[in-house]
Amino acid sequence: MTCQTSDELQSIINEVHSLAEEGKVADYIPALAKANKQDLAVTIYKSNNECLYAGSYTKKFTLQSISKVLVLALALQDRGIDYVFKRVGMEPTGDPFNSISKLETSIPSKPLNPMINAGALAVTNMIKGESLHEKWARILNFVQCLSKKNLTYDIEVANSELETAWLNRSLCYFMKQHQVITGDVEELMMLYTKQCAIEMDCFDLARIGAVFALNGMDPETGERLLPIQIARICKTFMVTCGMYNASGEFAIKVGIPAKSGVSGGILAVVPDQYGIGVFGPSLDEKGNSIAGIKLLEELAKRFDFSIF
Repeated sequence: MTCQTSDELQSIINEVHSLAEEGKVADYIPALAKANKQDLAVTIYKSNNECLYAGSYTKKFTLQSISKVLVLALALQDRGIDYVFKRVGMEPTGDPFNSISKLETSIPSKPLNPMINAGALAVTNMIKGESLHEKWARILNFVQCLSKKNLTYDIEVANSELETAWLNRSLCYFMKQHQVITGDVEELMMLYTKQCAIEMDCFDLARIGAVFALNGMDPETGERLLPIQIARICKTFMVTCGMYNASGEFAIKVGIPAKSGVSGGILAVVPDQYGIGVFGPSLDEKGNSIAGIKLLEELAKRFDFSIF
C-alpha cells in the first residue's frame, strides 16, 4: 500500500473549509457534541492499491448511520434477499431518517428502506447469533474484514446514544407490535448503538469504499469479501437513500453512491475506481457533513465522478 498526501485534495479542503462554520455538530447525542467542527479530512483509496489523503485524516470518528449499509450487507448474507426485503422495503423517503410517520401509515407496516433508523433497526435484528455477544462479534468481525483493521467501538458514544435513544426505542416497540422485529428490544438497542459507535478513520472508510467499488473484491488481495449482487444492492441504496432526505440533491450534484453519518463521516464509492472516506463533523440541517458534501461535489466536478 502506497499512501501519500495530495496538494490537490488539500486545495479543495482549503476552498470548502469555511462552510464548517455554517453547520453544527450532532449535539443531541451528548458524546458527539464534543467534536471539533473545524475538522475536515478526505482519503481516496484507488483500485490499484494506492491512496491519497489530505486534512486530519487520522482523526477517528464513529460510523453512526454509515454502519447501516455494512450491517445490511451482513444481513443479506445471513438471511438472503427475499427474507430481508419481506420485512424492510426498498423505496426512498423524503422524511427525516428518524421519522415514524411512514411506518404508521404503510400497509403492511414495515420500514420503507434499510437506511432510515426503523429499517436499520429491523436489519440489525436479522443478524444471526445465539446471544447479543455473538451477534456483536459477527458485526465487528465483518467490518474488520472489510477494513483489514483491528477495530473497536467508542464506549462513551455507545452509552450516550443508548441513554438518549427514546425515539429509536419507540420505533422498535412499534415494529415489534407489527411482527417486523423479534426478541428483546433493549438487547437490540444495545447491539445497534454498538454498531453505530464502531470507530475508524478516513483511510479505513475509504478502504471499505474500495471493496464496494470493486463489487465486493478486496483491493489488495483480490479476495472476494462480498457477493457481487449484495455489493450492488448496497450501492443502489447508497444512491437512493444514503444521504438521508438530501439523497436526490446529492445524486444530482455529486452523482456517486454515498452513505453519511451524524458523526460527520461519509463513505463514498466511484464504481470500479475508488473508495472515498470523508470526515467533517459540522452538519447541515439534514444531518450530513456540510463541508464534506461540498468537498465531494468539487471532486466530482474536477474528476468527472458521476455515474449518471
